[in-house]
Amino acid sequence: MPARDVGITLLPYDSARRGERMGAGPSHLVSHGLTERMRSAGHTTSVAELAPTGGAWIAEIGTAFDLDRQLAASVAATVARDAFPLILAGNCISSVGTLGGLGDGPTGVLWFDAHGDFNTPESTVGGFLDGMALAVATGRCWTGLAATVPGFTPVAEENVVLVGARDLDPAEAELLRMSGVQHLPTDAPVSRVAAAIEDVARRVHRLYVHVDLDVLDATEGRANGYAGAEGISLAGLLEAIHTAGARCPIAAGAITAYDPAYDPDGRVCAAAFEVALALAVAR
Repeated sequence: MPARDVGITLLPYDSARRGERMGAGPSHLVSHGLTERMRSAGHTTSVAELAPTGGAWIAEIGTAFDLDRQLAASVAATVARDAFPLILAGNCISSVGTLGGLGDGPTGVLWFDAHGDFNTPESTVGGFLDGMALAVATGRCWTGLAATVPGFTPVAEENVVLVGARDLDPAEAELLRMSGVQHLPTDAPVSRVAAAIEDVARRVHRLYVHVDLDVLDATEGRANGYAGAEGISLAGLLEAIHTAGARCPIAAGAITAYDPAYDPDGRVCAAAFEVALALAVAR
């Protein structure tokens, strides 16, 4: 396994609340040994935590984009020193900041999630900003705020591969069906993921790999309160990441949506460590 310099950035927020629900996940992963696990595999690591701008009003939407603006700068600095950006975030909207930080040139997205995150303000029934994260990343909504994130440009839908999303609102499912996103089911063989990435690789310079841990099957543990039953095995997820990295350089990765309150035996935490290692070496 090749050693690598890994810059870990923590966004321990869920709906702008620090350390609550899925916002507790990033710090939990670090305090329970992620950096030690990375170093034991030969990697060097640094850890930075972001916080809302001092004096700013704390609000779900405004704070999310405030953190994304800061994350874009953090990712850009990590890339500039030739290190690998690994983002640990409570919410998936962190993807907008990561994409901004990767800079010029087309980026493809490999997105693992039990949910589509493809709602818009017009389609959502729950009003959860994070259920719109992939829609924001592809330029479907919140375009004004997304434009304030340094370096961010929407990802072309045909350059997005969504794997494992099975819990979709009806309107969201229709939006996905009509989109250019390649949506692969939980039981898609790795060969289908490989083919999808090979298609994307013809149009992009690199990949951003986004892992919402609720994509995992219930037999692997429960990542959060939104997790569904039938998902992807950890072995299948790791194989898909390595397969993707063999076909297109992985420029950044994220592990999101982990609520340790649902993981009393630590199995999902251990799975997250394996995902982090896979992201770091899949290039």
